Amino acid sequence: MADGMRFPTSLGTSTADEIRLLGQDLTADLMGKVGFGELAFWLVAMRRPTPSETRVFEAVLVALADHGFTPTAIAARLTYLSAPDSLQGALAAGLLGGGSRFLGVTEDCGQFLHAALPEELPADDAAWDALALRLVQQSKADGRFIPGLGHPVHKVQDPRTPVLIGIARDEGLEGPHLKLFQAVGRMHEQVLGRRLPLNGAGVCGAALADLGLPVELLRGFALLARAAGLLGQLAEERRRPIGMDAYLTVDRNAEYVEP
Repeated sequence: MADGMRFPTSLGTSTADEIRLLGQDLTADLMGKVGFGELAFWLVAMRRPTPSETRVFEAVLVALADHGFTPTAIAARLTYLSAPDSLQGALAAGLLGGGSRFLGVTEDCGQFLHAALPEELPADDAAWDALALRLVQQSKADGRFIPGLGHPVHKVQDPRTPVLIGIARDEGLEGPHLKLFQAVGRMHEQVLGRRLPLNGAGVCGAALADLGLPVELLRGFALLARAAGLLGQLAEERRRPIGMDAYLTVDRNAEYVEP
């Protein structure tokens, strides 16, 4: 290779006889022996997760695979129906839609909590509550929404939230991000004047941040999880097509105005 044309990567290499990933032989050391969630964590963190970390991480992936009847699913189905490269286009439409709004909450919440943590962490629940109260008050004064609060369907409690917190606690991985997130859940009503649930996308962001994963990449994990749901939606479109009905319903109810 010519001078100046080297592009090093620490992830892996391929030769005519062997594929190595993370210093391991892909076919001999990884395939059939390492789960995909563990591998995804390993690739990002550059260290192999513990069994406890793997359990929490894979619980997050399952929680975020939710692919209900949302605009993301509709966009994927419509694109699958109409685009020339239908599968590729549908996946792209679904991932972009999910990443821009719904799954952005995972990253936004993780970053929000991470930025709010002081160097010296609170010693007890009362101190966590005091920190959360100041955080909510400041957010309201700044006119900012708190990511991870509220859900359009689960108005009282998102069923994923207590389960994921319980798993993290069982595994000894309930860290400062989850503790602050729970404190926000306890204190926000005093400031906002109404009770909002801690949603699943937000608790996933807190759990991923507690695993030490880069908060700037949390949206990527949400997209990784959503891909499984999107493939399920596309398979469902083949079994029971609704894309055309969705399109016609929108088209017939659209009100067209002059630009």
